[in-house]
Amino acid sequence: MFLTSHALVLLAIAADPDRRVEDIAGQVGITTRQALNILRDLEDGGYLRRTRTGRRSRYTLSAERPFRHPSIANHNVAELLAIFSDQYKER
Repeated sequence: MFLTSHALVLLAIAADPDRRVEDIAGQVGITTRQALNILRDLEDGGYLRRTRTGRRSRYTLSAERPFRHPSIANHNVAELLAIFSDQYKER
């Protein structure tokens, strides 16, 4: 596996911002609790924003945000998403 669970969660959200946590977890191959922890971590890091609508959440990615690790801090999330998501290829 070359991509982390964090990256896979970002890709799942890029594909469908209205996706339920259970569906994200199933797609990524992690537990719902792990998905919730990753979503919280990404939200705390400023990589996504969660908006509640009733009992559902909608996620908005901050694709221009740079990666945290110093060796790739000169790259942003949009670059990763462009590789795997048609929606980000035009950026």
